[in-house]
Amino acid sequence: MPALSTDHRKGLLITGIGGLALTIDIPLLKLADGEAWSVLLLRTGVTLLAALVIWAVWRLVTPNAPKLVPGRKGLMVAGLYGLGSIFFVSAVYNTTTANLVFILAFNSMFAALLSWIFLGERPRAGTLLAMAVMVMGILIIVWDSVGAGNLLGDLLAAASALTIASAITISRASGEDMGFAALVGVVLPLGVAAVMVGSVGFHVEQPWWIVLNGAIIMPLSFFCLATGPRYITGPEVAMFYLLETVLAPVWMWLIFLEKPSGNALVGGVILVVALVAHSVWQLMEGRRRRAAAAISQPA
Repeated sequence: MPALSTDHRKGLLITGIGGLALTIDIPLLKLADGEAWSVLLLRTGVTLLAALVIWAVWRLVTPNAPKLVPGRKGLMVAGLYGLGSIFFVSAVYNTTTANLVFILAFNSMFAALLSWIFLGERPRAGTLLAMAVMVMGILIIVWDSVGAGNLLGDLLAAASALTIASAITISRASGEDMGFAALVGVVLPLGVAAVMVGSVGFHVEQPWWIVLNGAIIMPLSFFCLATGPRYITGPEVAMFYLLETVLAPVWMWLIFLEKPSGNALVGGVILVVALVAHSVWQLMEGRRRRAAAAISQPA
C-alpha cells in the first residue's frame, strides 16, 4: 500500500510539472510571429534534437534509461502525439487561444470514453454526467465560431484533443514509460512541415522563442505528461491539461490583449467547472478505493 501511494504522488507531481510547463507553449508560438508550417518545422526540429541529446546523455549515465520507442504500442503513441502536434499548431493559427484551450480540455472526457470502449472501463454515472455538460460547453464555444472563420480551428483543436486522449489511453494500457515516444513522435509533423515549407517558404520573425519552446518547454511538458499514465489513471493525467485551459488565456490576455469572446467565456466556464468537479470526484473515489483495499488486506 505505501508503494502504491508513493507512485500515485509521484505521478501527480510529474504530470503537474508537465501541465504547468505546457501553459506557456501557445504564447511562445505567438511571440515568434511566424507562418504556421515554418513554426511547426522549427518547433519539432528543435524538440527532436533536444530529445535525442537528453536520451543519449541519460544512456551514458545509466543503462536503465527508458526506451525511445517501447515496441508497437510505442510507435502508435508516437504517431498519435505527432498527429496531435500537427492539429495543435494548425489550430493555433486558425482560432482564438481561448477556444483552443477550452476545447483541448475536452481530452479528459475523450480519455474516459476511449477507456470505456477499448479497455472495458465503463464510466460511472458522474463521468457520463460530466461528459454531457462538457458537450453543452463545447457547442456554445463552437456556435460562436460559425460564420466567424474559426470553425476550422475549433475542429482542429477537437482533433488534437482526441489524438492526445488516444495516446494517453494506449500509454495507460501498456504500462510502459512513453516519455520519449511522445518526443520522438515529432518526426511525423517535422516531415510534413518540411514538405510544406519547401513550397511556401520559411518565415519566422523571432525564431529564438521557438528554440526556447522546442529545446526546453516541449521536452519537459511532453515527457512529464507522457510518463504520467505509468503511475496514475488516464483521466487524472488529462486533468492536468486544465492548467493550460486556465492559464494560457491569461498569458495571452496579458501579453497580446487577446480577450476571449462572450460565448468562449461562458462555454469555457462550463467546461472548467465540469472538469474540476469530475476530477475532484475521481480523486476522492480513488482514495476511497485505496483505503478500502488497505482495510481488506491489512499488513
